[in-house]
Amino acid sequence: MTLPSRFTSLLDLTRLPWFSLSEEGRLVMNDASVGPIADLHTHLALAYIAPPSVDVHRLHAETQHYLPSCCAIDLEVYANRNMSPEIVAELTRDLTWRSLGPRGMRATHTIPNLVREMDETGIRASVLLPIDFPVLSRNADVALAAARDTSDKLFSFGSVHPYAKGAEKRLDAQLSKGARGIKMHPSVQLVRADNRRARALYRMCGERRMIVFWHCGPAGIEPKLGQYLNQVRFYEQPIAENPRTTFVLGHAGALQFDEALELQRRYPNVWLETSSQSLRNVRRLVEESDTTRVVHGSDWPFYHPAISVSKILIATEGKPEIRHAILWANASRLLDVGD
Repeated sequence: MTLPSRFTSLLDLTRLPWFSLSEEGRLVMNDASVGPIADLHTHLALAYIAPPSVDVHRLHAETQHYLPSCCAIDLEVYANRNMSPEIVAELTRDLTWRSLGPRGMRATHTIPNLVREMDETGIRASVLLPIDFPVLSRNADVALAAARDTSDKLFSFGSVHPYAKGAEKRLDAQLSKGARGIKMHPSVQLVRADNRRARALYRMCGERRMIVFWHCGPAGIEPKLGQYLNQVRFYEQPIAENPRTTFVLGHAGALQFDEALELQRRYPNVWLETSSQSLRNVRRLVEESDTTRVVHGSDWPFYHPAISVSKILIATEGKPEIRHAILWANASRLLDVGD
């Protein structure tokens, strides 16, 4: 049976055999044989140049994803290709000047909204990925507290900017609060992956058995400087220099998928994470990568998690062992959380 890959809206994913509508008209997983599922790429509302002001404990009737639920979805393209220029402009406003306050789409990017969509999609555990600047932002504190208070469902990484004062002390403080690793985002933090200070931080992570989760590769909607900073060619040197450090390439290299796939083939300390990748490239991960080092991610709240889960379910039809590995077993092993 040929499964559809183009949909008129989020709710149109019910044309796939794994989803249906609840009595409340919400998209839900209806196949008990799917799962458990782990999502290694989620965020709460982020704030960069002011302390966080969103009430992350408030439940909202709907999550305002950056790809709105009413939009058409083509699984065959990189996820942000489903966004019109107007949608990209709106998400940019929400992530920049609106982050100074508690309003906007980001007000709905809260713990209970995330957990509700996890439950509806069959996701047992999610990883929060905060991103911090050297000063002012406290996203790691918010995420680590959320994971502590929702320990049955949420894990969290930390975030230490390479130019933060006392970076090693910050790393140790976050480790003591339960951080499983750190999130690095070259284009947001304005630091190349091969920056000297960043490479020292990766070494510290390896010494502490902490994972480095990178945003990896240009996504095409960031400014030109961001596209430059995200180039996959800057990631190999720190990978090669730090064989004791585990690196997860978020978005599997984004629009430079081939280069990221080659890094995973070449280095045993490299993992690939699937969020935003096209269905074609997810199929290539199943066929061409070391599937014991591939993990699922959604990039919530940019996207509803059913979008990324759908791609893996389609790509692994008839391959139950690989499906289980990508959706759960690999993440369980990476995070050392058991079954």
